[in-house]
Amino acid sequence: MIEIQRISKSFGDRQILKDISGVFEKGKPNLIIGASGTGKSVLLKCIVGLVKPDTGTVFYDDRNFTDGDRKVKKEVRREIGMLFQGGALFDSKTVEQNVCFPLDILTSMPKEEKAERVNQVLTRVGLANANKKMPSELSGGMRKRVGIARAIVNNPKYLFCDEPNSGLDPQTSILIDELIKELTVDYDTTTIVVTHDMNSVMGIGDNIMFIFQGKKLWEGANKDITHSGVKELDDFVFANKVMNAMRQNT
Repeated sequence: MIEIQRISKSFGDRQILKDISGVFEKGKPNLIIGASGTGKSVLLKCIVGLVKPDTGTVFYDDRNFTDGDRKVKKEVRREIGMLFQGGALFDSKTVEQNVCFPLDILTSMPKEEKAERVNQVLTRVGLANANKKMPSELSGGMRKRVGIARAIVNNPKYLFCDEPNSGLDPQTSILIDELIKELTVDYDTTTIVVTHDMNSVMGIGDNIMFIFQGKKLWEGANKDITHSGVKELDDFVFANKVMNAMRQNT
């Protein structure tokens, strides 16, 4: 479980996040949703420690990550897996080298054990025997799968996915969503997904936080989102339905 308490962040005179609190539950996909530029990615960066909030605290299973000492922060970071927007693969490395990277920098695991673990996670994401391929040889969906394999290779307790469906067609997006949910349940991780894709929201949104202009306006499950009573959320849902319909008709 991850808990955030009263997170605020400004850059210069522009306040991006305003007093956000919430709990992200273990073993289910937790989604942070909202329009582009509303503060979702900044909140994610505050949670993983890439950006320090001006005020507020982030707890990882009761460990104070924001104000913790170096030992606590190092311990938590070893337990994090991250899927970056676009996959963020190293173009000069093979698939297996990309996936093995966290093991190389975070563990002293023997070479043979690393190779076995890499093969396990590549098989798990449906890319068995893709070890020697280069990123340039992969489709967008395959690159995302490699990114997921890299994110889970060190058996993380916490998995973060930043816009995992960005640039993907609707069918591939559904497959990536299903894979993220399966891995979350199978590995019992605390998974946080940042997205503005309503298909993801309705498909895997067990626990959803809606951010609007840096504030949390609603929190709940996908089954309740269409009768939230929050105008800004209704507008967001409607706009995304229109966009999805336009994509499907082109």
